[in-house]
Amino acid sequence: MTSGLSRFQSAFASALHAPDDIADPAMHALLAQPAFAVYRNTVMKGCVDALEANFPAVARLVGSEWFRAAAALHVADQPPRDGQLSRYGGAFPDFLSGFEPASGLTYLADVARIDAMWSEAHVAADAAPVDAAWLARQEPDTLARLVLVPHPAARWAWFRDQPIFSIWQRNRAEGDAAGIAHLDWRSEGALITRPRDAVRSCAIGEADCAFLDACATGLPLAEAAERASDANPEADLAALLEGLLRAGAFARPSPQPDLEVRTP
Repeated sequence: MTSGLSRFQSAFASALHAPDDIADPAMHALLAQPAFAVYRNTVMKGCVDALEANFPAVARLVGSEWFRAAAALHVADQPPRDGQLSRYGGAFPDFLSGFEPASGLTYLADVARIDAMWSEAHVAADAAPVDAAWLARQEPDTLARLVLVPHPAARWAWFRDQPIFSIWQRNRAEGDAAGIAHLDWRSEGALITRPRDAVRSCAIGEADCAFLDACATGLPLAEAAERASDANPEADLAALLEGLLRAGAFARPSPQPDLEVRTP
């Protein structure tokens, strides 16, 4: 019985998003009912609404009508896999990068990536951030061997040759956004975190991204600092770490005195 119910549910979900591909005669009878079309349209609208809510900067850049037309195509191709629509849209940035009508908007897919990072941070697991004062009390040798783990809500990315974070930031919030044409067209990084209750965002440099990448792979601070210096030899590593700690980019170990130490 469970297998039959599972098959029906799968066929029903497929009929909602791709009715032309349904071969089951019983499902065709269901598709012929007027109420099914109403339900299908309601489901489609709910998915498009969710994408518009999850990608507000993108929607503001292109306008609601353009966005919803593109979103409908994406929903038909990549319907949600669970009922938590706040998580829906992970594949939308890649969809936009190959979407022909968006080919002239070279920044749009990356702006969508930051919108997606924000949504991921919003629903990520809770964790207390590292206590910067405690970290500052560590001896230099100990500090060099410490392994800091990025916060579960931390998301970061480096965008070469385009001010993606600035474009995203100006179009994320309500109000009058400054024109993109007036931006300094240069590389930027973005960090999205949620160390406590609210999601935070800030621009970061290439060295910051390299440092976070190293920490995410389990490297100790000394090696993470080397990676950051390789990315930008002029980076102020003390200021870099201070800024990341202030943003809440790292999770506090539990218990904190037992913060992982890697022996060379």
